[in-house]
Amino acid sequence: MSLLPLDPAFPIEPQTAIDVGAVVLVNLFTPDKADEDAFLKVWQSNADFRTAFTHPEFRTKLSAYPSSAVASPHLFHTVAVPGICIV
Repeated sequence: MSLLPLDPAFPIEPQTAIDVGAVVLVNLFTPDKADEDAFLKVWQSNADFRTAFTHPEFRTKLSAYPSSAVASPHLFHTVAVPGICIV
């Protein structure tokens, strides 16, 4: 499996360095049709995601994905917008 940034200007590695609360991972998988699988995971904080994403066991398991798979991970977190959304 290869990693391709969803936003090339802001790949996943620098995103994991930001200390914020809850984050949602949007990870676009584009394997060959024969290799399709569904994945969903939510972390309580970016620190939790960073710990999981950099854990040696997790990194090792990436090699188990089909070689045709391309992942485009990107983290999103809530942002306060005055008068609209309060975080």
